[in-house]
Amino acid sequence: MLAGLEPATWFPRRLAASIVVVSALLDPIEADAQDRRLRDASTNDRVQLDRTHREEGEAILALADAAMAGKAVPSDFGIEWQNDFIKAQHGTFVPFTLSVDASKLNRPSALVYVRATPRGRQERGRAEPDTFPVDAIFPVEFGQPSAGPSRISRGFSVPSGEYDVFVVMRERVDPETPRPAPKAAVVRRLLSVPDFWSGELTTSSVIVADRLTTLVEDVAPDQLAERPYAIGRLEVTPAADRTFRRDEELVVVFLVYHPMVTAERQFDVKVEYHFFRKAEQNGDTREPAESEVTHPPGRPGERYFNHTDPQRFNPALMGVAFNPSSGEPVLAGQIVPLAGFEIGEYRLDVQILDLLSGKSISRDVFFRVGS
Repeated sequence: MLAGLEPATWFPRRLAASIVVVSALLDPIEADAQDRRLRDASTNDRVQLDRTHREEGEAILALADAAMAGKAVPSDFGIEWQNDFIKAQHGTFVPFTLSVDASKLNRPSALVYVRATPRGRQERGRAEPDTFPVDAIFPVEFGQPSAGPSRISRGFSVPSGEYDVFVVMRERVDPETPRPAPKAAVVRRLLSVPDFWSGELTTSSVIVADRLTTLVEDVAPDQLAERPYAIGRLEVTPAADRTFRRDEELVVVFLVYHPMVTAERQFDVKVEYHFFRKAEQNGDTREPAESEVTHPPGRPGERYFNHTDPQRFNPALMGVAFNPSSGEPVLAGQIVPLAGFEIGEYRLDVQILDLLSGKSISRDVFFRVGS
């Protein structure tokens, strides 16, 4: 049975109080009979609740089966999906966030089901759970309505490859008030999950964050599914979108994997951050001015805008105890105030250079600066 769904959470305090009060007013024989009736009522309530939970589970799985088979599925409210990729102990960890307008729901609680299956697989009917790489269901509570969408973060691990991911959200059913019919929505996403185990220089997703929180201790492994953006002693709150005001900051964070490490445990990684702006905005078609900083070439329709100071990661700066050859990643990132940015569309070009091997890779972050 799912955590938070036990029948005892619905009834016991009311029934226990009733038993105490009624028994005090009746003689022993009448009290025993009343106790039996209450126990029978409690049993019936539990049976009804178990039946409701089973029917809820069957209904949400049926929606996923229908979506997987290409059938029409309900869309009573919108669900937005965003995800990242991080190296896991086995395969790739996929932290994701669902955004939903809870004001569109009739009830403040729902069940969420997540299924991942190799891309292109079409089935009719429910398969055995172990045939799906991801097959998870969990309850969510939305609490008091607030401005903006409610956000739910979870995560799962899968081997690298191509996947179809199906997300079903369905309102909970209260046996005492089963009407109106529960609203539901289904989302399908295609994921290309990268391989972080090739031994080649690479990075996690560049995560765009609303904020970073330093933790007192590491999050326990059994809590990572519910706190998927905890990276060591750092917890990342992903940004809801890529549009920022000029009085905000652009916060990016990512992990660098597999830099070259010598037998003497020497390594040297340099990370550069270069900003480009779409040149066609506001009629700006001028050629970019010469820059004293060597930077990667822009793309068509872009002008070089600015850069931040590069970062270096080596034993002298990280400490001799830090050892990337053991699998420990390099944590990199920037917090950039946007007050000096003009309104417009931007691309952050992150350059990762392994100075010992001579290898380099780049990552793009697209964002917009508004008023």
